[in-house]
Amino acid sequence: MTDFIRKYIDVNDIEGVILYSFIILFISWLFSWVFRKLMVLFLNKNQTIASTNVTSLKFAKNSIKFVFFLIAFIVIIGTVPFLRRQATLIFSGAGILAAIIGFAAQAAISNLIAGVFIVIFKPFRIGDYIKLDKERVGIVVDITLRHTVINTFENKRLIIPNSIISTESILNHTIEESRVLSFNNLKVGLNADIDLVRKIILEEAEKLEYSTVDDDNNAAEVRVIDIYESYIHIRAYVWISEPFKEFRMKCKLKEKVHKRFLEENVEMPIPKRKVVTSS
Repeated sequence: MTDFIRKYIDVNDIEGVILYSFIILFISWLFSWVFRKLMVLFLNKNQTIASTNVTSLKFAKNSIKFVFFLIAFIVIIGTVPFLRRQATLIFSGAGILAAIIGFAAQAAISNLIAGVFIVIFKPFRIGDYIKLDKERVGIVVDITLRHTVINTFENKRLIIPNSIISTESILNHTIEESRVLSFNNLKVGLNADIDLVRKIILEEAEKLEYSTVDDDNNAAEVRVIDIYESYIHIRAYVWISEPFKEFRMKCKLKEKVHKRFLEENVEMPIPKRKVVTSS
């Protein structure tokens, strides 16, 4: 194919080299696009796309694109006389240069290997809700050959190199199932009716949009954690079906429960201080 193209394009001048390179890159992109489409069509035809891991499929498509463009780059270098001579000249004395290139490519290679390990061992997948620390929290939207893309709850894209994220301790909220157990801490007065408090919390928890049940068919559980000098510490354990909505549900539950406490005259915590005066 390259010989056929070079019959009509002079690759000995700069304009010809640019046009020739553009054609080779376009053909590479076209083959890559067709190959990826055929792969998806084959999976659809065999009804395996649903069971195929989305992360592995997308990573494979990114890899195919990279491989085709790498082949195109090698073809251009190998078939354009000027570029071939320069490449031969560079690599003929490439002792120091090879060391420099190898050092520069170390990060890229480590990112590539880490990306492959992520796809194989699946510590997280596309669509998972993960947390690295307080600032780096969100949903994985893409895993490329070089980096992982996380969409934060502020709708910002967080780009993390694969070599870094593969060594981090990650909290994955959705690796096995989507539901999460939400801890909701509340305070009531020392003389509050605990049975009434429990009843109110359970009723409001069951009304939440994304509330679900545990293995014993319970949507929530209310426990007295501790009793202090001015309040009782109550914790509501509520099952939420969508981890992405947990914070919103926590806010709604506290608002609804507080309103019910006021309506039903549940005693609220009042700080108590002992004042000592000297005579």
